[in-house]
This record gives sequence, structure tokens and C-alpha cells, in this order.
Amino acid sequence: MMEWIEVPEQGLTLRDIRKITKRDQAESAGIQESVEKIVAAVSERGDEAVREFTEKFDGVRLDSFVVTAEEIDEAVAIVGESFMQILREARENIRVYHERQVQSSWLDTFRDGVRLGVQFTPIQRVGVYVPGGTAAYPSTVLMDTVPAQVAGVPSIAVFTPPGRDGKVNPYILAAAHIAGATEIYKIGGAQSIAAAAYGTETIPPVFKIVGPGNAFVAMAKRLVFGIVGIDMIAGPSEVGILADDSANPVWVAADLLAQAEHDRRAAVFLATPSRTLAKAVQAELERQTKELPRHDIIAESITNYGKIFLTQNRQQAVDIMNLIAPEHLEIDFEDPESYVPKIVNAGAIFMGSYTPEPIGDYFAGPNHTLPTMGTAAFSSPLGVYDFVKKSSLLQYDKQAFEAVAQKVEAFANVEGLQAHGMAVRRRMK
Repeated sequence: MMEWIEVPEQGLTLRDIRKITKRDQAESAGIQESVEKIVAAVSERGDEAVREFTEKFDGVRLDSFVVTAEEIDEAVAIVGESFMQILREARENIRVYHERQVQSSWLDTFRDGVRLGVQFTPIQRVGVYVPGGTAAYPSTVLMDTVPAQVAGVPSIAVFTPPGRDGKVNPYILAAAHIAGATEIYKIGGAQSIAAAAYGTETIPPVFKIVGPGNAFVAMAKRLVFGIVGIDMIAGPSEVGILADDSANPVWVAADLLAQAEHDRRAAVFLATPSRTLAKAVQAELERQTKELPRHDIIAESITNYGKIFLTQNRQQAVDIMNLIAPEHLEIDFEDPESYVPKIVNAGAIFMGSYTPEPIGDYFAGPNHTLPTMGTAAFSSPLGVYDFVKKSSLLQYDKQAFEAVAQKVEAFANVEGLQAHGMAVRRRMK
């Protein structure tokens, strides 16, 4: 059963919401200590340490970490042409959407003799982490690799754990092949993050690591940040739904369950001014959960992290969701588009009854790697902009330089940086 919160007329504060929606962070001292040892071992002993950890955690000892062309061909054959075509269509949807995010370098004249601008340069090598093991996420391969390709990244290495047979899930390999990965390594966990960051004898290091993972992967990304860039620290998934009496409670419940099945710590939120709808959704949750294979995971997620906010009106429901800042937000009000300008905190916004969150997960085009656990209040979906960096451009001619030289020297003197001042003064002489 989802917990009900009756929202008072004065509403709730951010502090209230953080208490109500709190989830324990997967950053225990035990995890940090374990991951620190793994990262240190890989940085010091390279392939040997990666091989040992792969045998320990994945149950297989590998002579080589590199996925071969023959393994990719085998995976493509296993997946079959029908699903390969689905992958191609999804890739194109993602590519076309992300091409709208591409920015061009520019250099303009701002004042007489002064040209200023920005140069956008793709990061030269990135690592894409894809969870593996019992689950396969070919959609994550596409979402995290295609924007890098659109950005112009010349070297894209995919890291994903092997099974006990030493092979990578064929759907992951097929998606990586379709997405244009230049290398695929069959290593996972914290050891793969360390290998990507520091490099080994056979794995060249990268400049940035993207992609979701478990608590150990998330901790490893935290620890190597600064050596490399990272996209975000993704927590368990979540969805928020705004709904009124116009919404179909069967569909609303189904969308909540679709998110709850991800993880026992996944969070689902419904904000509605309709008590009738809330009761109907609650009943549907109980009925539909029994029909689903992952009902144990769903039940734990909903019981511990499911909340129904019964609000005074639609605007108050919107206010609640802005405080939660959910990863996914579905607007199932009448005229949903009219509410979009009022949404200031959400990773992705799904408008209308026929735009359920799974459409975005797999096929629509916008990225499904999204900020979680309230971080949508200050961060954004993965995009092309995550795979480029900016350099400022500056150029003064002689006359423009002479016009400001004394002012620049005055700044330097105030800050006590005489060499700065002399770098200007010597040109004046």
C-alpha cells in the first residue's frame, strides 16, 4: 500500500518533502572502503587486478577483456534481424533528437580590435558503463553512446560485465555494434570504472565515464572523479505522476508499477486533487501487482517509497512535484501541455495519457539517463553537451591592447601579482 499524505492548505516545504521522500543513500562506509581497495588495486596492478576482481565477482577468469568481432557477429545472429531493426529505428530516433543539441563554435568582434568567442571540442575518448549480469539494457547502450557519436567523440569504449560463460549479453553487444562503439570490454563493477579511469596494460584510459550502475559502480565514479569526468551519480529510479479525474486509474497504476519494478528502492509518487482517483489507483496497484513477475520487488518499492499526495488543487500538486524534482514526471491532467511552463524541476516530462514513461525509456529519442533523487533541481538529462568541452577564444590587436593596458596593470597591482603587471608593461615599452 502506498502511503497517503493529505497536503494542508498552506502546502508543504522543501524540508517537508525531503523528509517524506527520503531514501537511504547507497554510500555506506563499508561500500566506500571496499571500492577504495578495488580502485587502488586496479590503478597499481592493472590487468592482473582486473582479472582477479572479474573472477571474484563475475565467476569467470578471462585471458582477454576485449570483445572480438566474432563475438559481435555471434550476438547479432542470436538477437535476430527483427530486433536488430528495432535497435536501428530507436538509434535513429535518438540520433535525430540529439542532433538538435549540437552547438557551433563562434568568434565575434565585441569592440574595436577585440574578438572573443567559444570553441566547442568533442571529448576525445569516453567510457560508457552498461550494467549486465542478470539484466540486459540495450536501451542504455544506445542512450549513452549515440549522443557521444553525435558530439563527434572519436573513441567510445563500452564496459559491461561478462556472464559466467565469459560472454557478454548478446543484446548489449548488438546495441553497442549498432550504436557505433569503437571498443567493447567485458569487465564490470568498480574494477571497470577504475580501469577506464586509470588505464591498464590493455585498456587505454578515458577522459570521461558515463552510464548507470549499482552502488559499487556509483561509488567508484565518485572516487575517480577529478581523474576523469563523470556524467552523474544515478540513484534508484523514480516517477512522479500528476493526475486528476480525467485520468484513467488503470493506466496511472500501470505507470507507477512500471517504475517500481526497477528496484526495491525505486520511488513512485502520485499527486492528485482527486480522492476518487487516488482510491481507484490504490486498488489497481494491489490488483495489478499480483499479475506481475517482479511482484516482490514492486511490493517493497511501493510500501517503502510509494507516496500519494492528496492536494487541495492541481497547482498544489504541481508545487509538490517541483519540490520532489522527479527523474520522470507524467502530466495526466486535462490539457497537459498548459502545465509544462509551471514545471521547473523534472528530468523528463511526459505529456498526456498516451505518453507513458516506457516510451521515453526505449524509443522516443530524448535521453533516458536522467538525474534522480531530487538532483533534477540542478542537473539535466545526458546529452550531446556532456560529450563536448568549451574553450574560450580571445584576440586583441595592438590598439585595443594599448587602450586597456594600464587598467589591467592596475588590477594586477591591487592583487599583488607584479609579474602579471609586467607582462603588460613590457609590451607597452
